[in-house]
Amino acid sequence: MKEKRHDYYYRKAKQTGYRSRASYKLIQIDRKFHIFRKGDLVVELGAAPGGWSQVALELIGEEGRLVGVDLQGIRPLEGAIFIKGDFTDDAVKERIREELGGRNPSVVISDMSPNISGAYSTDHARSVYLTELALDFAIENLKKGGVFVAKVFEGDLLPPLLKKARANFGMVKMHSPPASRSSSSEIYIVAKGFRGRPENRERSPEPVNEGT
Repeated sequence: MKEKRHDYYYRKAKQTGYRSRASYKLIQIDRKFHIFRKGDLVVELGAAPGGWSQVALELIGEEGRLVGVDLQGIRPLEGAIFIKGDFTDDAVKERIREELGGRNPSVVISDMSPNISGAYSTDHARSVYLTELALDFAIENLKKGGVFVAKVFEGDLLPPLLKKARANFGMVKMHSPPASRSSSSEIYIVAKGFRGRPENRERSPEPVNEGT
């Protein structure tokens, strides 16, 4: 707690009303890669406590829609629909589709992190597993041309995950936003230009604006 009180982004989040310092990570990712557009349909995996949800809602505007899923309960947030449950569960997936009005999301985001054990190889493996589940959800549900952003811990299990992302998106970048702590091994996968579900794919992927 003492470290938190001296953390710039922690204090800034408290001052500005964001639920988490992680809000600034998403703000910085969006500034660089232009993730969100007005009117986007967004699914957030591992949405608690809602800091990313706040940022996404600001960027998609009133004409957009956000559905967040988490195993924990989340305090209500105007403009967001929160579902308590496991996003890999078929019943939860169906609820997400219902809340999106049967439409495919244009953006899937995930800031999920495993329960930290202190054994880095274990934590890395768990992080990659969670991120692959999130990627699978994105591949199954995103609309063509959609965007996927997810946190993962760096390590030797990361290359196969990146290979899978590159097979399904026109542009895949790894990015560490300034708000990430220097001591952290977290990094964000930013994937744009979803090629569509494999069975429906055309030969030529759509061009992608990679941002600045």
